[in-house]
Amino acid sequence: MLPGQQLSDDQVAQFAQLAIEGIPREFPNKPSNVITGPDNVLGPREMHPVFYGCFDWHSSVHGHWMLVRLAKAAPQAPVVAKARGLLDQQLTAEGLAAEAAYFDEKMNHSFERMYGWAWTLRLAAELRTWDDPAAQRWAKNLRPLEERIVELTRGYLPRLTYPVRTGVHPDTAFALAQILDYARAVGDAGLEQQIVEFAKAKYQSDRDYPGRFEPSGEDFFSPAWNEADLMRRVLSQVEFADWLERFLPGIESADSAAASLLTPAVVSDVTDPKIVHLAGLNLSRAWTQNGVLASLPADDPRREALRASIVAHTKSGLDYVFSGHYEGEHWLATFAVYLLTESGLPQ
Repeated sequence: MLPGQQLSDDQVAQFAQLAIEGIPREFPNKPSNVITGPDNVLGPREMHPVFYGCFDWHSSVHGHWMLVRLAKAAPQAPVVAKARGLLDQQLTAEGLAAEAAYFDEKMNHSFERMYGWAWTLRLAAELRTWDDPAAQRWAKNLRPLEERIVELTRGYLPRLTYPVRTGVHPDTAFALAQILDYARAVGDAGLEQQIVEFAKAKYQSDRDYPGRFEPSGEDFFSPAWNEADLMRRVLSQVEFADWLERFLPGIESADSAAASLLTPAVVSDVTDPKIVHLAGLNLSRAWTQNGVLASLPADDPRREALRASIVAHTKSGLDYVFSGHYEGEHWLATFAVYLLTESGLPQ
């Protein structure tokens, strides 16, 4: 299937079931905390009473987001009742207050910066824009963590002299695109302005991106497409079309220096937790390219090549979501649902 096509109840159930099984699954687990003393040696659930499952904190956060997204998109699907029950069990005021308090420790100020922060605010925006009594209760419970992440973001950006350009979690452009969507959804004009100004200052002069060097062997993001997906949010259509030509000149041409950015990555081993990242790369490339496509003029000569790339990347990425191996199954469904439900696209 392709982005924008309506998910069937069976498809919703397949995606949701991966999160329903993963969210309460504490082990195996990969914590990323800094241990400051013997008292800090704690199990995942002791440190994180809500986001302890799905192998790591950020995957748990976006697993919760995926259930919310599916429940909003397909409320009639039979699996939604089970998903809502799990969300009600997880998103408690007490548990989320503890998650917010975790960031009070000085050594935890950079915990999950900025990938986990971005998904937390994507979850907050999804809940706050859902006209549903339970969702509004969950949103209220999430507010202390939401506000803490916003505070950390606003304090971090003035100190970030150079944006992080990487194909994995710390990529700045991915996080800023997500957080910008959050700021606009909840009406935080100050945060919106800060991100727009940062993006223009750090990225608008970029040109001749060396796309031939992508991907690296364990990428789940394309730094190039993440940057384009951010800039289409902060520039006008005309400005963005011109910027994209400077950034990825001749991208529609098969002999372009960046032609590899339109070719799906090969996933050689779905049981390797790093190599399987490349399946996520295909999905995230598809959603970023879809965002770029939606932001270009109707007669733009790059549209045909982008459409073909989106189809190819979507098919390749979806082939690995249900592999039977937890290395990918604890997170890939989120990327698939983000793509297929066209999250983040201009409304």
